[in-house]
Amino acid sequence: MPTGVGIIGAGPGAAALHVPTLARLGDRFAVVHVADAGSGRAAAIAAPLGARSSSSAEELLADPAVEVVVVASPPERHAGQVLAAVAAGKRGVLCEKPLALAHDEADAVLRACREAGVALIVGTNHLHDPAWGRAKHFLIARRERVQSISVTVSLPANDRYHAAVTEFADRGVAAPARSAPDWSDTGFAAAVTRQLVLGPAIHDAPLLRDLAPRLDKVVFARPVPPIGYAIGFRAGDVLVQLATAMVPDGAEALWRVSIRTEGDGVEIDFPPSFVHDGSAEVRIRHDDGRLIRHPRAADDGYVALWRAFAAALDGDAPIEYDEIAADAHYAIDLADAVADAVRSAA
Repeated sequence: MPTGVGIIGAGPGAAALHVPTLARLGDRFAVVHVADAGSGRAAAIAAPLGARSSSSAEELLADPAVEVVVVASPPERHAGQVLAAVAAGKRGVLCEKPLALAHDEADAVLRACREAGVALIVGTNHLHDPAWGRAKHFLIARRERVQSISVTVSLPANDRYHAAVTEFADRGVAAPARSAPDWSDTGFAAAVTRQLVLGPAIHDAPLLRDLAPRLDKVVFARPVPPIGYAIGFRAGDVLVQLATAMVPDGAEALWRVSIRTEGDGVEIDFPPSFVHDGSAEVRIRHDDGRLIRHPRAADDGYVALWRAFAAALDGDAPIEYDEIAADAHYAIDLADAVADAVRSAA
């Protein structure tokens, strides 16, 4: 019998990512309950699935049909809702990125899940994309030192991130109403950039940590209007650049990770998650000029992520608490260092 899934959050992450993915895994999982925070969107998602809907996470967590929980709510609610799912006795939690916004939150979540034996996985779909496994295998097999990494992202405007620049009341930063963001306010600029690092940039934090685990110094960091950032940092001998731009009426989405070693170049192009168009594409550029394209897999990162979650629930794979913790702390350290660099650049 399929495992009953409850989804907290009724935004794009639920409707366009998890529900279509779970439809492909219907023999293993079934959505039984969707909860929003009063928007009414949960009913629209749940009805075609024959699932229940509600306007509170508490009601969803009290539902005995919900065995595992997806936390797809706004980031500031993630840690608290994971803890609530553990307290409610759920078997597992798939938490969308980021797991937490602060170190103490991440520690509390990991401690609670470990002590209760709850299967935990974070929605880092790029990490689970089969293309990353092939690229990492190539880099390990070649044994060449990684010299530089760049992540270049160009996305059409996403309302979630435009809304983010007005939601910093809990950080003591007042955003102007109905006017352009005041990027000259360094406190505001630092807060927005920090949130963006824990938004788009966090997709590739586990990949960066695999290749450049030591964060030494943020060399430059600045916001890029209307919504974006340019960041450079040193990780040991590895130079890392992150550049993201979200613009109204933007071009086709581009999400490219480029890795340069002593002898080869590796490029990974990730398709937009919402299109469910299979894995990323890997290209190997050898120093002798040869270009090798790896075939794409049918499964995208979210399908692979849910399969990994199933394996953890079934006891067929270990629950990677330590790796999840390390990824969370790496992302928070980077976000904090970037915010400090934006403030000090004024």
